[in-house]
Amino acid sequence: MAERGRGHPDTVELSERRRSAIGEMFREEGAKGALLAALSTIVFVAVAWVLVVQSPNWPKIQAQFFNGEDFAAAWPDVVGGFWLNLELFGYSMLAIPIVALIIAAARSFRGAAFFPIRLLSVVYTDLFRGIPLILLILLLGFGVPALAIPGLPRSVMFWGLVALTLSYSAYTAEIYRSGIDAVPESQRSSARALGLTQWQALRFAIIPQAIRNVVPALMNTVVSLQKDVALISVLGVREAVREAQIYTSRTFNYTSYIVATLLFLAISIPLTRYVDWYTARDRARRSQSSV
Repeated sequence: MAERGRGHPDTVELSERRRSAIGEMFREEGAKGALLAALSTIVFVAVAWVLVVQSPNWPKIQAQFFNGEDFAAAWPDVVGGFWLNLELFGYSMLAIPIVALIIAAARSFRGAAFFPIRLLSVVYTDLFRGIPLILLILLLGFGVPALAIPGLPRSVMFWGLVALTLSYSAYTAEIYRSGIDAVPESQRSSARALGLTQWQALRFAIIPQAIRNVVPALMNTVVSLQKDVALISVLGVREAVREAQIYTSRTFNYTSYIVATLLFLAISIPLTRYVDWYTARDRARRSQSSV
């Protein structure tokens, strides 16, 4: 009788109604929360804008940073320099994942015979994570060409790119290594039991799973790299920031920096939103697979 009561159509219909009511309540609360958040944001932005516009020095700031004529005059040169930023970003994106994966794989080898390889990878990671990126760019960009070693490039842009690759590879290698360590040890043991070498086990069994685990973290690194490419401007490379500096030094107007800022935002904001979307999708996929 109890089982018949639980399966009665009226009981099932009642529980469905309850679930529907609860779901509707949550949807209403979510809509109210979103509306409240939007209104509070609008009010905050409006109040901040009024305070800025009503400040005594706003006309001078507007003339120095938001001048329409200077914006139009600086735009061509800054945009031309920004294409160089994108080119350097593309080259870095090709080199960094490869170097980082080699370092992470070297650090993941087991056994006493591979101790020197592991030691070198640890020294590499500690060294280039410990040096500030801008200092590394200055050391390599100005120091290596000054040595005039035959066969080595003397382009400061090349060595700035090398500095970016070395620094970001150290950080990215640690991301890869965290993904490798997250793969269950049984995967490695099973691969070795099949007769695979350590490198083959990493290549065919461990690394593919590790990369899938750390893709969201890697994509956040991409967002940071896109902005840090601008640090190469300290070497005199005429990318977007350097072009903005040149215009400012010639006109004593800072609107060119606003031009460069908008260009970087035009790339970084879509990248950030895509990373957030991908991270949310990856989290949902993992939660569904764990059910």
